[in-house]
Amino acid sequence: MAMPLPEEHATLTLVPPLTETPVFKGEPADRKPLRTVVEKTNRIAQVALLPHTVRGYRQLGRRWLARFYDDYPQMIASTDRAIRDAAGDVQQEGRLQERRAELRTEYRRHRLTYTGKTAGVVGAVGGGVSCGAVTGSLWLDIVAGLGAWGVGAFHGRDRSQPGEPTPIGTFGERHDGRVLGEADLITALVKAGIISEAQRDETRLVGIIQPAGPGWTATVELPGGMKASSAISRAEELASALRVKKSQVEMHADASEDGHEGRFVLWVASEANPYGTKPVPSPLLAQERWDFWQHGIPLGTDPRGGRHLLELVWCSILLGGLPDYGKSFFARLVAAAAALDPSMPVHVATGKAGPDWAATKQFAHSYVAGNTPDKILAFLDLLNGLIADMQKVGVRLEQLSEEQPERCPEGKLTPELAKEWNRGLTLLIVDELQELLDAAAMMKIKTDDDPDSKDKGRNGKEVLVETMARYVRVSRYAGGMGLFITQRPDASSVPTMLRAVCRKTACFRVKGAASSRMVLGDDAVAAGAAPHMLIDSQKGVVVLDQGGEEGHVTLRTDFMTIPEFREICLRGRQLRIDAGTLTGFAAEYGKADMEAAARKELLTDCLTVLDADGVDRARTPRLLELLAAYRPDRYQGMTEADLQARLREAKAGSTRKLGAIDGMTNPNGYTREQLTEALKK
Repeated sequence: MAMPLPEEHATLTLVPPLTETPVFKGEPADRKPLRTVVEKTNRIAQVALLPHTVRGYRQLGRRWLARFYDDYPQMIASTDRAIRDAAGDVQQEGRLQERRAELRTEYRRHRLTYTGKTAGVVGAVGGGVSCGAVTGSLWLDIVAGLGAWGVGAFHGRDRSQPGEPTPIGTFGERHDGRVLGEADLITALVKAGIISEAQRDETRLVGIIQPAGPGWTATVELPGGMKASSAISRAEELASALRVKKSQVEMHADASEDGHEGRFVLWVASEANPYGTKPVPSPLLAQERWDFWQHGIPLGTDPRGGRHLLELVWCSILLGGLPDYGKSFFARLVAAAAALDPSMPVHVATGKAGPDWAATKQFAHSYVAGNTPDKILAFLDLLNGLIADMQKVGVRLEQLSEEQPERCPEGKLTPELAKEWNRGLTLLIVDELQELLDAAAMMKIKTDDDPDSKDKGRNGKEVLVETMARYVRVSRYAGGMGLFITQRPDASSVPTMLRAVCRKTACFRVKGAASSRMVLGDDAVAAGAAPHMLIDSQKGVVVLDQGGEEGHVTLRTDFMTIPEFREICLRGRQLRIDAGTLTGFAAEYGKADMEAAARKELLTDCLTVLDADGVDRARTPRLLELLAAYRPDRYQGMTEADLQARLREAKAGSTRKLGAIDGMTNPNGYTREQLTEALKK
């Protein structure tokens, strides 16, 4: 028989709503009922604090995740990219792999430690709440509930002033104290017309909004059926919705392993020009020698401070943009890296004579400057000569692939083969492309080998474009590269045939998306490459499309002045002299310079020894004696006839009558006045 329950613990039953406020046992009748206070407190909290509480716990969750990850996944991913970039450099790869292993170990240790701390805090809070629940203490329940609400509300409170607009273009705590959240970003996507209001719930962020360099980044997954490219094409509209300048917004498809066609990565800079305005000197300025094949070209830095190299081996590059925004500086970096590699023959052609490329005369195998008909024909001869050279390499590679295929497994020229065949990579630089093409368009170029043919020739521009494209095609596997530069990115100066064969493209600021597509191609612009979104203050900033899975990157290029570039070219000349690889135009150009320098040096030495001896004239034997004593390394063993011949070459003329000197009445020799006049010529 069941025992009756004590009266104070009656069986629980469903009861109708209370019609009046109960008074708790032992509570004075003249005091406000405690349950009434609780109910009012709950209603106030629900109405006033609930939105802030939800937002606060959302922000706390994001912060917990950010601290849990502590940038380790990003650092590991960066190390992975660096390992891929260092392919072929076994020593560098080994160091990077060790660093990756260290990062992974640190990441595991950090997660265990942080998870342990979190578990301790959660356990303490959970224990307190459980204690209140077990003991049945109403006050403990009230304190726990209000505390939970209060913590969330405090972190999610809106600190903006009444009537003050809340910008959402920056990440983290801002002047108004508000933090950009997922809902804010999705609202901006709606305002930009990227998604509709009905698609809001189908759009989500992958991970969290997190800081990245001088700005913040987020990965957005669009509703099913939407392409990332359609979102990327509305970058300017998104910039407007975020209330930032268009130059602050970068968007590109998510190329990670988990990425897909409906996901894009957004980066928003915290200032209008995150690339800065202070020039960054090129690392090449401090290099005595450079291995172009092994190390590529130090190019510049991205807005997050990461250094980038341009790998040009096995491909060519087309460079465009408006005048005075940095194309020449970009091109000089490529030429400087090639100059410091004495194994590389470099060929330079520019449609406009000027100081930009004059320094390359010191080491360039070929040099053509100007756009007159004879210069156009000289450039065409240069191209045909390079094509013939590349084809010879191709024939040798073909033979080798049949006899010893293991020596060229990819069918390409290798560093070992280049050394064995006593040749290096070949670089062709073509500047002022629009000038060359305009001039060629007004010419007829005869392509028939028969001199008696009645064929008057073809349009010179067509011939030039076809020949440049042909060079790019035949040179790729033979170690040939091309750098083609134009400052007028339109259909006439950037022929599609040439752009199509250049695997890489780069573009400085242009006026519109059409010009961006003209230089970079439709695919690159659709993927988010946007040089037309750069602003006037971003001189030296280039959008580089790598032409592969790497996609595009926006960089501030390193800086190198014309005098600094000339110093590197002179260094490159000396490297080639020492290596015996100074050939072609530079050898002849330098020969004349060296001869002129030697003549000036002889005249200067003659004046120096006359002044040291306190005389203003000397017979040939005495002058030779003084020179041999002054610089035996130069003049020891020289005969009187040799000295007279060299002074004639130095435009000092023949000997003159000196009057009474050395006990002689009027012997022949040289006067100081005679030598000084020759030095001025």
